[in-house]
Amino acid sequence: MHALTFHGGRLDEAARRYPHAPLPWIDLSTGINPLPWHGQAPPVDLHALPSPAALDALARAAAGAFGAPEIALTALPGSEIGLRLLACLDLPRPFHLVAPGYRSHQSALPGATVVRIDTIADLARHGGTLLLANPNNPDGRLLAPEHLRSLARTLAAQGGLLIVDEAFADAVDGASILPLLTPQDRVLVLRSFGKFYGLAGVRLGFACGAADLVARIAELLGSWPVSATALALGTAAYRDGAWQARTRATLIATAARLDRLLAAHGLAPHGDCPLFRLIESEGAASRFERLAHAGILTRPFDYAPDWLRIGLPADDAAFARLDAALGHG
Repeated sequence: MHALTFHGGRLDEAARRYPHAPLPWIDLSTGINPLPWHGQAPPVDLHALPSPAALDALARAAAGAFGAPEIALTALPGSEIGLRLLACLDLPRPFHLVAPGYRSHQSALPGATVVRIDTIADLARHGGTLLLANPNNPDGRLLAPEHLRSLARTLAAQGGLLIVDEAFADAVDGASILPLLTPQDRVLVLRSFGKFYGLAGVRLGFACGAADLVARIAELLGSWPVSATALALGTAAYRDGAWQARTRATLIATAARLDRLLAAHGLAPHGDCPLFRLIESEGAASRFERLAHAGILTRPFDYAPDWLRIGLPADDAAFARLDAALGHG
């Protein structure tokens, strides 16, 4: 089961393992918005190199959408790359990361000590680098951004750095630390385009915050950090404030519908991020199998066999299939 517990979205592997599952598969394993942005973007000239002006326009649009026009920012080919580049930044030690969390965080800070969320206030008084996600994955835990800013300033007073992975922050109004930061704050924030905008294949993200670290990441990525397609789609989507507000409201309503469905099957959903829910039960593994045989892919965890993360169904038909599959057995 390793391939299906390492990352979500591996429909090819699921289809190989469950060849008799009904088609089409419903992918609830990723936490990606099932209702993607579909607005108008300008035509993309794939013959020409992406222009600096287009990159600047994307940065301005993203900074506006993040509510942080004065904070340093650089585009990434996906926030995963931002995590991979942390090893190149000579970050202050010791390293700590919060668990449960993203598996890729452990690769981003080799040798980091894994800590619980309730210990981070004490850790901050000793400096070093602390990496956490907010909203968190897979449990959907959400920390107040004011609390994180205070934590960051305690760390900075000891020469330390707070790194916040905000891959899911666009989906939760008021979740981001970015609008609270000044250019002097020692915070590095990673943002993802694909999850909230539902366009994960575009591979677009951002590193924001401490100007020296953002500049070093930009230097490492070079003159053309993202594709012309990412520039065009990202700029248009980040400028679409009406879609953003409407979609946040829709996600909240859809998550509430999912909560009701899960509760009707005796399951208690957890999480403050509307893009997914975590359930914990002794029957999680058998439920994963049952759903997979019904052509519905969810996200199991090898380190927590009683957990199952379930993303949002896209429509009534997907809700009906999930309801029926949960009701069998």
